[in-house]
Amino acid sequence: MSLETPEKIRTLQRKLYCKAKTEPAFRFYLLYDKVYREDILRHAYMLARANAGASGVDGVTFEQIDASGVEAWLSGLREELVSKTYRPDPVRRATIPKPGGGGERPLGIPTIRDRVVQTAAKLVLEPIFEADFEDSAYGYRLRRSAVDAVKEAHRLICRGYTDVLDADLSKYFDTIPHAALLKSVARRIVDRHMLWLIKLWLKAPVEERDGDGTRRMSGGKSNGCGTPQGGVASPLLATIYMNRFLKHWRLTGCSEAFQGHVISYADDFVILSRGHADEALTWTRAVMTKLGLTLNEDKTSVRNARKESFDFLGYTLGPRHFPKDGRWYLGASPSKKSVQRIKLKVHDMLSPGNKSAWPEVQKRLNRLLGGWSAYFGYGALAAAYRAVDDHVYDRVRNFLCKRHKAPGRGTNRFSREHVYGELGVLRLRSRGRGLSPACALQ
Repeated sequence: MSLETPEKIRTLQRKLYCKAKTEPAFRFYLLYDKVYREDILRHAYMLARANAGASGVDGVTFEQIDASGVEAWLSGLREELVSKTYRPDPVRRATIPKPGGGGERPLGIPTIRDRVVQTAAKLVLEPIFEADFEDSAYGYRLRRSAVDAVKEAHRLICRGYTDVLDADLSKYFDTIPHAALLKSVARRIVDRHMLWLIKLWLKAPVEERDGDGTRRMSGGKSNGCGTPQGGVASPLLATIYMNRFLKHWRLTGCSEAFQGHVISYADDFVILSRGHADEALTWTRAVMTKLGLTLNEDKTSVRNARKESFDFLGYTLGPRHFPKDGRWYLGASPSKKSVQRIKLKVHDMLSPGNKSAWPEVQKRLNRLLGGWSAYFGYGALAAAYRAVDDHVYDRVRNFLCKRHKAPGRGTNRFSREHVYGELGVLRLRSRGRGLSPACALQ
């Protein structure tokens, strides 16, 4: 089952993108019928299937759909869309721990049928809005990544944009105003059925269950803000709304006025300037208020990157020194919080309660480490990789000592060479030192 976009769909997406790019004022109509095209719905199901994920409020799983027949299931869903009797199910509320232990983050889990329809709509809408997104937007975009945003921020501070507004929005996904968001979408989309579909998702009720299983409903038609994290359409809608801020920055000449640049990944953004970070903060606070959003004042700060570091998308950027001669430079490296998070994940995976066979444990551990190092592969990596490698070795040795009841600390039976050799554990320091231009401080 190939996840490569079929050529027929790619042709449609290219036409939509080119039309949007060449005619910035054009408003698209007759899009809704593309959502229920058989090839688009089928590809949307394949993408949703590949992303897996938990079932929604109806409890239906991909395995059940596959067993009952995918084509028949898609045919029924298509008929609902064609007849306009489709209505989204309530979104199941779940929570996950916030990075760094700062409480919990709510997630909204739509049913599989809703995820498939949202994916189909995204296949149609994304090329249109991709043509409109500002160059400073990196979040949830094709051929752009969070690491690209980090690289650009690092490049700018090396060019002297070292007065930094490190901004944080308070509950961005939960506070996006529906009316203003729909107006942002309607600037490009005039198809009333497509707008109706988006509004249905925004107004879908949220189902929560207490510890004793009691069902509680919230949201619904009376809810006027928020697009739940976890939905397929939510990242695109959140990026569309954030683009209003980025576009306003450009159109009002803030780059020249503040001698600065914005780097944004959804609601995570920094403004890098030459001596005007305080003015940029005042301007940002006022604009966000007009957009119905709020800066988290406790987590928003102004910094001088030549003297103090700041964290952005899991990396720490700012002054560092070369270990050999002590010379200072402006660098980037995995943040302490990011290193601590991977250590905690390794600790949890190699707990005494894990009874899986070692080959399965090793496979899962290497997948975890490989994914982490694939993201944290830029900048000064030696110290972070060393810390992770040392922690992994200690946890693996302790895990195997307890499993095999080995005496003492097990350093002879489970040496570093044995763990990273015969046992096949991935050693991060063997993957290279990363690439980062060194910007020496004068």
